[in-house]
Amino acid sequence: MKIKSFLAKPFASYIHKQIKKGMETAVQDQQAVFNNLIKAAAKTEFGKEHGFADIKTYEDFIKQVPIRDYEAFKVYIERIKEGKHNVLWKGQPIYLAKTSGTTSGVKYIPITKDSIPNHINTARNALLCYMAETGNTKFADGKLIFLSGSPELERVGGIPTGRLSGIVNHHVPKYLRSNQLPSYPTNCIEEWEEKLDKIVEETINQNMTLISGIPPWMQMYFDRLMEKSGKKISELFPDFSVMVQGGVNFEPYKAKLYESIGKKIDCIELFPASEGFFAFQDSQHAEGLLLNTNSGIFFEFVPAAEIFNESPTRLSLKDVKVGENYALIINNNAGLWGYNIGDTVKFVSTNPYRLIVSGRTKHFISAFGEHVIGEEVEAALLKAAEEEKVQVTEFTVAPMIAQDAGKSYHEWFIEFENTPEDISRFANKINENLRSKNVYYDDLIAGNILQQLKISPVKKNGFIDYMKSIGKLGGQNKLPRLSNDRKIADELKRYIQN
Repeated sequence: MKIKSFLAKPFASYIHKQIKKGMETAVQDQQAVFNNLIKAAAKTEFGKEHGFADIKTYEDFIKQVPIRDYEAFKVYIERIKEGKHNVLWKGQPIYLAKTSGTTSGVKYIPITKDSIPNHINTARNALLCYMAETGNTKFADGKLIFLSGSPELERVGGIPTGRLSGIVNHHVPKYLRSNQLPSYPTNCIEEWEEKLDKIVEETINQNMTLISGIPPWMQMYFDRLMEKSGKKISELFPDFSVMVQGGVNFEPYKAKLYESIGKKIDCIELFPASEGFFAFQDSQHAEGLLLNTNSGIFFEFVPAAEIFNESPTRLSLKDVKVGENYALIINNNAGLWGYNIGDTVKFVSTNPYRLIVSGRTKHFISAFGEHVIGEEVEAALLKAAEEEKVQVTEFTVAPMIAQDAGKSYHEWFIEFENTPEDISRFANKINENLRSKNVYYDDLIAGNILQQLKISPVKKNGFIDYMKSIGKLGGQNKLPRLSNDRKIADELKRYIQN
């Protein structure tokens, strides 16, 4: 056994035991986090404006602090960018994470000295839990891909600023630096396809044991490797045993990724964002991701149907229920307060608190009152694909609104790895699956308000070409599963299969 894998064993066991203990004290830990946050921020501009000195309970907090999205927070971020101190959190952020918002353009998310451990330690803990549970520590001795945006940072208001993944790249532990790929110069390449080619060149002859990234990126990487070598990934990298992924639902990509690898390997799912690292897969055997209840973030949960109400119901962890769809609201030690991150979650367990990411608050279709969410369309498609032995590369759904009653429908843009024998039958299966998942959609179909959905097959690499055309190919960029308008759909018409 090599030194890194040998030393990892006792450390993994220790951290795993600590996390197990934390499962029993999650509600108490959340209360302690809440108390610490309010106390620490009482003298900040935000804390003074919102009467933090008078807040004693969560109920007080709800009265004092409204739910906000980035647009409503922007006034505070602008003050930080001007170089002001003690705005949202004590002192100044040590970084600003630059991210593209779907409605806000470029967003600047503060990361503080107090919040950076949340981003670093959670990813580490996920790997250590995996090691402790499975006994697989061997991958620590091989080469590991931590794909990131460029680690080169600019300065905004004197604060180092860049993509979160590029910021985190600066905090990879020294003992992993010699294992890390791609190289620093390659990670600094901005043009995605040039970067991907260089990553392939640097890794194709290496002993890759762990590969991490969002699923669409990993698939592009695997495709390029197979094209160059003529081999499956497990033939190229016989010791490749752990895949770490997050950012989008894994299920639609899983079958094709495993086929590209040539065998099933262990997978660790993460739920990170620029605003915080919220949850991680702590077990290969339990459903869902363990909520990060003792890492500087106090969570709130709003029933998803109420998120755009003026005074929505706000729940702390102790009041959540299994199976309910909640908008996730965070308060953290980077100074985000009542912050709507835009994701919805469902708890699959409350002992311990494990959840799945069910969609985005702004990514749904309700052009006709159906309020179809991402989790429903993904489940409907995957069930049909499994029955028809079809592999889907990528997809998105948009409403097609016609002028005459009964003529409107949902249009599904799907890129197939292997096209269904009968595309009408395939569409019918998806339609029936969706009807069984969503009672409103079912009513609209039954009432002849909506026609059955229609599939527009997208040509091979059509989605890649579309993302390239809008300057969002690769890295952490994700295609919305659902849109409530035709902006993406109308652009995708150029990529339909003839």
